[in-house]
Amino acid sequence: MTGRDGRARAKDKGDERRGARRFAVRDFKIDLQSEESFLFAYVENISELGIFVAMEKPLPVGTKLTLRFPARGDVGPLTLGGVVRWINPPSGRHPGMGIAFDPLSAAQREKVVALVRAVAYLTHD
Repeated sequence: MTGRDGRARAKDKGDERRGARRFAVRDFKIDLQSEESFLFAYVENISELGIFVAMEKPLPVGTKLTLRFPARGDVGPLTLGGVVRWINPPSGRHPGMGIAFDPLSAAQREKVVALVRAVAYLTHD
């Protein structure tokens, strides 16, 4: 990898941590439900492994969630389990939380891949 000055730079720890390419998205609202709350949130980026949602008061790391994605492109509504893996606190410059999807069945994985493609395509037209 090279930096802006053309010199080689080490991989970002985030690059090593992520196992799938992330795509920035706009206007993609989902429902999040934990044992204690029901929320609406905007997805800021998505991959085959999880999402980042912008949120002023992120839920604690380890919170288990049910994620409900609306239909997008040719992909119908989708419901998945997930867990909060990391947060950017409200005092930070970009508050929100990273949510990893629970292990997916083959059918769920196909739907997630189709959703990622649909969202990436519709966002980058």
